[in-house]
Amino acid sequence: MQGEPFVRRYQGSDRAQLAEICVRTAHEGGDSSGMYPDPELMPTIFAYPYVELEPEFALVLDDGTGRAVGYVLGVPDTVAFVHRFRDEWLPVVSERFPVPEPDGGTAADMMAGLLHSPERMVLSELAAYPAHLHIDVLPEWQGRGYGRVLMGSLLAALRERGVPAVHLCMVQANTGARAFYDRLGFELLDVVDPGPVWYLGRSTDTQGMSGR
Repeated sequence: MQGEPFVRRYQGSDRAQLAEICVRTAHEGGDSSGMYPDPELMPTIFAYPYVELEPEFALVLDDGTGRAVGYVLGVPDTVAFVHRFRDEWLPVVSERFPVPEPDGGTAADMMAGLLHSPERMVLSELAAYPAHLHIDVLPEWQGRGYGRVLMGSLLAALRERGVPAVHLCMVQANTGARAFYDRLGFELLDVVDPGPVWYLGRSTDTQGMSGR
């Protein structure tokens, strides 16, 4: 029997759904299935390290049957997370995803390069926004207010930890996501030479975040 969708803490049994959500939203907000030889590559960069290293800030949208159909993953301190990513996460995954060759030009090579350069997440312009997050919802669950609920839940958790502000990085081509973040009060942050991405940030104050 299916109940109402709700937000809850990530559980180890959600891992397969976490990967599915990540893969189906990883290419400019759309499906990246088939883009990389190893389907575990994108979750290994953008999902698994968050639930392994910062499980307290890993929340999922449960469809009411126990299945995760969306998530928000955050870290309260990006600098500390990057150190743990380097020291604790990379040794676990480097055999499966080694450092790419310098002349590697495939999409998988580029992503593996991101995996092995976690320090890219630390920018001086983002110092006032020490936390960062990733939020993804399966396409069939988008546009129904659940992203707002997920975001509000994470902001409240960060606020309770004493974190004043949070940032995120998004591909500029994902215009739908930008509209979503704008509605939730995120503002464009001034980062020198951001490339094809935007950095957005906002306070962790949850005023105006309630409801769908």
